[in-house]
Amino acid sequence: MSIATLVGGMGFVGAASADVIVGTGAAPTSAVLGATTATQLVLAAGGIGHQLITPYFNAQNGNATIISVTNTDTVNGKVMKVRFRGASNSDDILDFTVLMSPGDVWNATVTAPTTTAPAQIVTSDKTCTLPQLAAGVPQQFVTARLTSKSGNDIPNNTREGYIEIFNMADIPSTQSLYDGSAVAKQSNLYTAIKHVAGTPPCTSTAINTAILDTNHTAEATAANRGLATPTTGLFGNWTIINVPQTTTYSGSMVAVRALTAGNVDGRGNFVVFPQSATQYPGVINNVTADPVLRTANVCTSLTAANVCTAAAGLPAIPAAFFDLPDMSTPYAGAATPLIQAGTLTAALAVQTVVNEYATDAIISAKTDWVFSMPTRRYSVAMDYSPATSRRLYSQTLDPTLNLPFFHDSNTRINTGNAQQICVDATAQTFYDREEQTKSSGAVFSPGNISITTFCGETSVLSFADSGVSVLGGTVARQDTSSSAFTNGWGVVNVRSGATNLGLPVMGGSFIKATNPQVAAGQSGTYGVSSEHRFTR
Repeated sequence: MSIATLVGGMGFVGAASADVIVGTGAAPTSAVLGATTATQLVLAAGGIGHQLITPYFNAQNGNATIISVTNTDTVNGKVMKVRFRGASNSDDILDFTVLMSPGDVWNATVTAPTTTAPAQIVTSDKTCTLPQLAAGVPQQFVTARLTSKSGNDIPNNTREGYIEIFNMADIPSTQSLYDGSAVAKQSNLYTAIKHVAGTPPCTSTAINTAILDTNHTAEATAANRGLATPTTGLFGNWTIINVPQTTTYSGSMVAVRALTAGNVDGRGNFVVFPQSATQYPGVINNVTADPVLRTANVCTSLTAANVCTAAAGLPAIPAAFFDLPDMSTPYAGAATPLIQAGTLTAALAVQTVVNEYATDAIISAKTDWVFSMPTRRYSVAMDYSPATSRRLYSQTLDPTLNLPFFHDSNTRINTGNAQQICVDATAQTFYDREEQTKSSGAVFSPGNISITTFCGETSVLSFADSGVSVLGGTVARQDTSSSAFTNGWGVVNVRSGATNLGLPVMGGSFIKATNPQVAAGQSGTYGVSSEHRFTR
């Protein structure tokens, strides 16, 4: 099936279904998936894991974002879900499946062909994808989940955000009685995705039979098609590059590891869902904590004490297969989506965020800070379907205090964009390089307020810059009215006074500077990026 037949979030229309399957067996065979042994999810910044998070991508103002994922597992292939979410409210703007061979590397570039067009992804990589991304042929991001209310520019809302990547299942290279064969062999799926002389066959019949057209609600069916419960092995890198401005920023994806009770890498649950636009027929509350997809434990108001005003008219969006899995889909053990979202958010949660900034005019220095909250979507989201859009909360709670991370006391609607959720920090202190301090003077607004506010799921916060900032962000950008100091560092306290819980923040500082003494015809622009430091 061709790219032209895609609908929804890059999904095919087809008859298929899937659910979370807890694997059994000492090791994967053609009859069992291999026992699910993972009981917890932990973060490994810059590490190797089962899932990956890219805190920020940008295709604004001439920027391109290059992503690269490596499968360090030299025995098993991986069925990998890649999902791009928008910076405003984490809406799904593109998702697809990548089938990695053992030891494989997959990379792609996100750009925008014009300043008014949606983002697009293009790759020359030969790794199999579902749908298949033709080498060198751009695939435009999908805008069906976005809104034009309040003057929101829909194409613009595809050009910034963050990326979720999941290993949904392994593809073992071992030989067994796969695909109904009476003779032990490697599965048709493994043969289809394994590189031969540098190129995998990507046989559509084998791939579609295994993970698109087959209803994997039973372990034996999935195992017989050459699938197994997911193991670790993925690491990734990202680079934001602007060729005309000769600036480059790069970093490592954050890895999420599924560990056993003994704190070693284990097998997660089988979570392959077809890349299909067919409506999910199962119990949606068993597979996601996303409040716009759920029908229970969803609130229009949620207090810091976890008092919920139940929402009516649910689900806000009927889930399709391509919506799943997400970061809340039960992966480690038999946790519910709300429990998994709560424990993962707790693992990400920080009390303070610390980094440097520079605005020195001598070197034309500019600074953007990026704050990304990749699990916020599983606590609070924007429902655009009513005449007046509304916030919807899931009762996603801290596993120790049983209190919500996001609630009426620390979330609100952006006064400058009624379709965007803001989260308020508690306080901030800024320092110069000579030990002077201020608690004001570098206020991230909109408006004249005394605290830092993160408007949008992935906020770009610019220091004393009302023009085109370092990253050129516009979807969820805010500016300081002035910088507290010319150069220095700052601490932003994100702990909720009502619950004592932090926020699931990651991101970094992006500084651009120019050498005024550079000779004509030579590049004198430099980019420096550094990840945020935290206290927990």
